[in-house]
Amino acid sequence: MRLLLAILLPFLAFFTIGRPVAGFVCLFLQITLIGWVPAAIWAAYAVSQYTTDQKIKAALGEIKR
Repeated sequence: MRLLLAILLPFLAFFTIGRPVAGFVCLFLQITLIGWVPAAIWAAYAVSQYTTDQKIKAALGEIKR
């Protein structure tokens, strides 16, 4: 769901992963129509990294128990 949000409304994706400053920078980039594509790519990359980080934290948390 976040990936779809990253493509349609890139700046909101940053707010959902807890990066509000990047969200405002992305919004500034997204204001221009040409900047929408780089903003969407950046948001999709950030969401994928966030998902990977969450999986790693979950895996390490299970190992430590």
